[in-house]
Amino acid sequence: MNATNDIVQKLWNLCHVLRDDGITYLQYVTELTYLLFLKMAQETGVEDQLPLGYRWGDLVAKDGIEQLNFYRTTLLELGSSSSTRVQAIFANAQTALKQPRILKKLVQSIDELDWYSAKQEGLGDLYEGLLEKNASEKKSGAGQYFTPRPLIDCMVELIKPQPGELVQDPAAGTGGFLIASDRYIKQYTDDLFDLTEAQQSFQRHQAFYGIELVQDAHRLLLMNMLLHGIEGAVSLGDTLSSDGQELPKANVILTNPPFGTKKGGGLPTRDDFTFPTSNKQLAFLQHIYRSLLPEGRAAVVLPDNVLFEDVQGRSIRADLMDKCNLHTILRLPTGIFYAQGVKTNVLFFQRGKTDKGNTKQVWIYDMRTNMPAFGKRTPLTKEHFQPFELAYGDDPNGGSQRVDQGESGRWRCFTRDAITKRGENLDITWLRDESLHSGDDLPEPEAIAAEIMVKLQTAMEEMEALTLLLEGENLQEEAEA
Repeated sequence: MNATNDIVQKLWNLCHVLRDDGITYLQYVTELTYLLFLKMAQETGVEDQLPLGYRWGDLVAKDGIEQLNFYRTTLLELGSSSSTRVQAIFANAQTALKQPRILKKLVQSIDELDWYSAKQEGLGDLYEGLLEKNASEKKSGAGQYFTPRPLIDCMVELIKPQPGELVQDPAAGTGGFLIASDRYIKQYTDDLFDLTEAQQSFQRHQAFYGIELVQDAHRLLLMNMLLHGIEGAVSLGDTLSSDGQELPKANVILTNPPFGTKKGGGLPTRDDFTFPTSNKQLAFLQHIYRSLLPEGRAAVVLPDNVLFEDVQGRSIRADLMDKCNLHTILRLPTGIFYAQGVKTNVLFFQRGKTDKGNTKQVWIYDMRTNMPAFGKRTPLTKEHFQPFELAYGDDPNGGSQRVDQGESGRWRCFTRDAITKRGENLDITWLRDESLHSGDDLPEPEAIAAEIMVKLQTAMEEMEALTLLLEGENLQEEAEA
């Protein structure tokens, strides 16, 4: 076990101490973020960003109730710090700790870790490991903010972000896509040393940006980016409101938007969407393809309902295929996200130079049928994506030579005309599902129930969209009358 994994395990084991104080997993990681920030500021020599008298050494020097009260005061002080990044990490920060002995245990344990080895291997990797551990713990509920690392790496390697490109994530979570894109570019530019000083500054301050809706996830995002040496603008806000309209257009968009409907129902508050819908994923899809610069490229994780939902869904897919070359769909296996019954896909597309007729054909790779149900027993690995990556080819825009594997293979091509005849429905399967015939590997009852709920929700969204459309037509007829 390397030093990073060892430290992650030790930090995670401390959460058992906190259960006596009624702390949840997500609260624990947020609490750790506050304390780790103070310690890492000391270790990396950037304590000058923190107000005097409110640093790690000051916290360690206190004891008992005095230490707990000082910690509460420190959180308030840092929330109004002169450094905007520190201020954002500690905005509205409050400790959930109630017992002085538990804070003392946390502080002592963090102080005793092997920080020399951690710095050698990268503090960013340490923090990302902690986020991954939190996401894999079902009770934490944090899986919704964390896309599996092998999937992120696959998407980034196929889209190939380049130095000088603007990379956006409009549902940034804890920053997985932005950090993997930065890592990919550093890997091919000798850790940016091949770039000029101005180019290095662009990569650090401007190249990577996005929005996150949830404040606790936004804290983790800021901390994660800081530890990876990225200082791009990742704001707290709602992409489906006017906040999203203010995001600069991008060369590359990589994202996994949240599942489900807009909180409280209703439509996004943006006024620039051509097709109003309460389906968050369809709204995000509109944001993504509208936010790409000409010839910009995107890879986005979306649930099955985006492929088949009627009315506005059909119009949005047609608009996407007009404005962009939707060249590839990867049908993902089940069990890789926190919501077991949700079936997902990755859509790969490139914005055209014009807004008409950009999609001529769509290649679909079925990585779902007759694949294992992934989870703790069968973890998803990079190796699982290798056959798809080989079929996809080296061209990030899907222009590599590709071979249709026919009805018995996982990789098939469908013409734009064939998709039009299907009513713009992209929910296409052709492989025979062996589990349905063998009686083995039947889905868990919870997975079946979850899938029924997803289908029911989709049907309700379709009805809502149809109602809105009819209301719009009625208003138009009244205005014409």
